[in-house]
Amino acid sequence: MRQQEYRCGKRRGRRTTLLLFFAFLLCELGVRSIALADECAGAITTEEALSAEDARYKAQAANDFAAMERLFGQDLVYIHSSAAVDTKNSYIESMRSGTVKYRAMRRSDVKVRTYGCLAIITGKAELDVTTKGEDLSIQLRFHSVWAKRNQGVQFVSWQSTRLPPTP
Repeated sequence: MRQQEYRCGKRRGRRTTLLLFFAFLLCELGVRSIALADECAGAITTEEALSAEDARYKAQAANDFAAMERLFGQDLVYIHSSAAVDTKNSYIESMRSGTVKYRAMRRSDVKVRTYGCLAIITGKAELDVTTKGEDLSIQLRFHSVWAKRNQGVQFVSWQSTRLPPTP
């Protein structure tokens, strides 16, 4: 009889643990979805996304760090054509320290797709940049992601692939 009571108690303990785990999981998912919804501030337009991308290019070429701080989302993931990955802080610091200096940034063959508060810009870019004292002109294919938030339109992701040199 005691062994049967022990087994019943053990099953109840497992059941309670599982119920608590699933309750916690549901609460966590609910909080995360509320947080994500709070980050959106209405639908972004193609014009807003392109205007923000223009402002970013201008800020980077001018080393306008205050503008970059405003334009770049805290969650920025910047993947360079070399596969190096930067955060908002490390990317801005690379320019602030002088390791990287964008001299000119031009884009072409651009397409913008919008999904609610998100815009994805794809296209080609030509960057004139000085990296560790070396002047480079780099041709890329890229995608850039912008989110319309309460703080304004923010740059949240970049990924680029270097194009082979044209003969």
